Amino acid sequence: MQEDEIAKIIVNAAFQVHVELGPGLLESAYEACLVYELQQAGLQIMAQVDLPVIYKEAKLNCSYRIDILVENKVIIEVKSVSILKEVHLAQTITYLKLSNCKLGLLINFNEAKIKDGIRRVINGYL
Repeated sequence: MQEDEIAKIIVNAAFQVHVELGPGLLESAYEACLVYELQQAGLQIMAQVDLPVIYKEAKLNCSYRIDILVENKVIIEVKSVSILKEVHLAQTITYLKLSNCKLGLLINFNEAKIKDGIRRVINGYL
């Protein structure tokens, strides 16, 4: 399955979670529900994946974690904030670089309409 196909399933799952829960909960609640929905869709999911930093050939555990990794191809960064900031985008870009994934979805569930809370990040660009 290609990244674009996976992304469509993720967006649909995020929509389902948002319709059911609405805005205002903690990130951990949205993450758990999104993991559930994606597993129900038959996708391979890993949550809270350690992401080491490689520095001068040394693999360093700096406590970075990918919220959700789907099919080892797409990173999901889950947020529940009043406004997405550039630092959230920078975090997603960094995770893409460190993981060598091509596609990331930054999803803010604290929006009245979930479509306003989804940002697609490809190779470090929107």
